[in-house]
Amino acid sequence: MERIIAKYYIETPYELEKAAAVLAGEQSSGTFVAVPGETEELKQRFAARVEKITPMESVSEPAIPGATAKPGAMYHRANIEVSWSIENFGYNLPVMVSTLQGNLYEITQFTGLKLMDIELPSSYADNFIGPRFGIAGSKKSAGVEGRPMIGTIIKPSIGLSPAETAALVKTLAEAGIDFVKDDELQSAAANSKFEDRVDAIMRVINDHAHKTGKKVMYAFNLSDEVDNMLRRYEYLVKAGATCAMVSINSVGLSGTKKICDQGELVIHGHRNGWGMLNRHPLLGIEFPAYQKIWRLAGVDQLHVNGIANKFWESDDSVVRSIEACLKPLFNQQNPIPVVSSGQWGGQAFETWRRTQTTDLLYMAGGGIMAHPDGPTGGVIALQQAWEGAVKGLSLAQTAQQYPEFGHSVEKFGNK
Repeated sequence: MERIIAKYYIETPYELEKAAAVLAGEQSSGTFVAVPGETEELKQRFAARVEKITPMESVSEPAIPGATAKPGAMYHRANIEVSWSIENFGYNLPVMVSTLQGNLYEITQFTGLKLMDIELPSSYADNFIGPRFGIAGSKKSAGVEGRPMIGTIIKPSIGLSPAETAALVKTLAEAGIDFVKDDELQSAAANSKFEDRVDAIMRVINDHAHKTGKKVMYAFNLSDEVDNMLRRYEYLVKAGATCAMVSINSVGLSGTKKICDQGELVIHGHRNGWGMLNRHPLLGIEFPAYQKIWRLAGVDQLHVNGIANKFWESDDSVVRSIEACLKPLFNQQNPIPVVSSGQWGGQAFETWRRTQTTDLLYMAGGGIMAHPDGPTGGVIALQQAWEGAVKGLSLAQTAQQYPEFGHSVEKFGNK
């Protein structure tokens, strides 16, 4: 029977072998005490197995509190691999996640535990379609070839009326933007009913497409209860929209998969709340494991933060996240990495140097909206930055050659 392997980074004051065995037991057939029904035959078939333990350093202070240890105990760190038969949960994603994460963060034997990656058996390829559009479909829909998709977020995040939002989208479309999205804080505010905003924005987008042949992709935030999301999804399809946004951590796995399964719109997966899952180095989940779960659910676009971002995440982590999205999973489409968080054209050079890919959705909010030449100059400046970076020009050379990008450097260069 096929098995799924989860890779963890752990810290414990106990012997590594004993702590790993507790994890395997707690997350499969065992509990804190032997029970009559847990026969050898049952354990052989359903118990998790500790496959590998790689000891690392030991420290004198725990990463997080929780374990009962004698005074002066050392806290041992290790990478461990644990496997489960897929008979335990089949192709049920919520139960799979409950198995691979679930109660293990609460086990007192651990003062640190992080799910680093997952190895999925080949039969998952037959049971999960994965992203229906991914990189290729997103770019094709927006009419983009040979460069990143350039996108922005409606700012102010909340408060604009449908007419005001549509006017801004019109300006951005005429400037050559590829992608625009609702902020995650905006879905159906008091002065911006979801349907009214869709009507106003799609009139602009459809009119622009009729005139120019380019249909800007707009990600409408339909995050809500499942029934409301399905009604909004249908409204978007009838309006001619091409993309819907879901706040995946808020909506949850089953709700997000239900939306992805409809199969008619590109799904933009916003990971707001990521910090509570990842920020501590010895608690939560790392992006290589996280993105596989959401790829199985069918998300087409997935946020990865950005180089020199405004948040806490390191450049190394951002690069690993981009690489994880671009790494093939079975024969499925790859989700397009969404680079965002305090971006402007200046970060394009380091992003290109470190990733050597243009298979990105490169998002700038203030970097476009606050450009000295207005949003039009902001869009043009981002296009110029990526053109210069891919050509091998330095930031200074690009600023000298392209006026709009030069103005970006003057405005944002010291931030």
